[in-house]
Amino acid sequence: MTDKRLIALLRSSPERGLRETVLTYSAYVMKICRIKLSGSCPQEDIEEAVSDIFFKLYRTLQKNGGDIRTLRGLISVIAARHCNDILRRKYRTAETVSLDDLGAEIPDSGGFGEGDSALANALHRLGSLDEEIFLRKYFYGQISSEIAGDLGLKTNTVDKRISRGLEKLRRILKEES
Repeated sequence: MTDKRLIALLRSSPERGLRETVLTYSAYVMKICRIKLSGSCPQEDIEEAVSDIFFKLYRTLQKNGGDIRTLRGLISVIAARHCNDILRRKYRTAETVSLDDLGAEIPDSGGFGEGDSALANALHRLGSLDEEIFLRKYFYGQISSEIAGDLGLKTNTVDKRISRGLEKLRRILKEES
């Protein structure tokens, strides 16, 4: 069944439309969940995530009156966000330590192991702000909005600095090798 027909069915008969949507897109949603969650979550959690995604889809459609342009796009966004939320909750446990609490415990090399000094040096060459953004993002697992809030920047500024910084890192590491 096409997206247009599913959207029309969801508007006219929401329960039947959802049933058809699940039949049409369940394999697609399962694939998204497996890609994002495999290795981090057991199969039961992945299956539960799939049903949660369809529930969120139903709630979203109820909230906006079924006014959508593309069902596949909406499902993709809901699935990706839901999986990211699961991973965030999974890795934010009571054992997590705030960066402020670490203070002087962070070594100058940025916490790299031996043999990673080339990467540490390359990060240092990016400049102090970009180095801090990279450490927070890739070593301490902070999301861009948290980094932006802590550093007084806009989220899109953090994302842009990461994007440009990755290119600089590639060039620096290529030069050094």
